[in-house]
Amino acid sequence: MKVRVHVSLKPGVLDPQGRAIHHSLEGLGFSGVNDVRAGRLIELDVDDGTSDAALDEMCRKLLANMVIENYRIEKVAA
Repeated sequence: MKVRVHVSLKPGVLDPQGRAIHHSLEGLGFSGVNDVRAGRLIELDVDDGTSDAALDEMCRKLLANMVIENYRIEKVAA
């Protein structure tokens, strides 16, 4: 089973990478972009029997920093 974990910074946490992207977009002449928040995507290939609880535990223990990040788990249809 394919699983995607989307990790993003919690609201209110400073995002220097997002600020740099925003500044670069403005420098390239793109207008209308009010804010940029950068995150990451982690793709996992797990056994079909892997439980939602196990996926959640993977995120909480390793894949996301629960102090400053949120995550969303997406199961991808084959």
